[in-house]
Amino acid sequence: MFVLLALFIVIPADLLAQCSICTKTAQQLGERPAKALNAGIIYLGLTPFLIIGYIGYRWWRNNQ
Repeated sequence: MFVLLALFIVIPADLLAQCSICTKTAQQLGERPAKALNAGIIYLGLTPFLIIGYIGYRWWRNNQ
């Protein structure tokens, strides 16, 4: 959890990538809504990894 929090703090928002459709939409929205769109994309992409990581950790912990 600490590592993920550190990554969010260290990674600048300007370096976050989007698909071509999201980029075009973000350009039309303006700067502030585009940053919110970026945050939403990252949130939706990171959620499955967190769930899988939690399940993997519990599995590893129970097998020891």
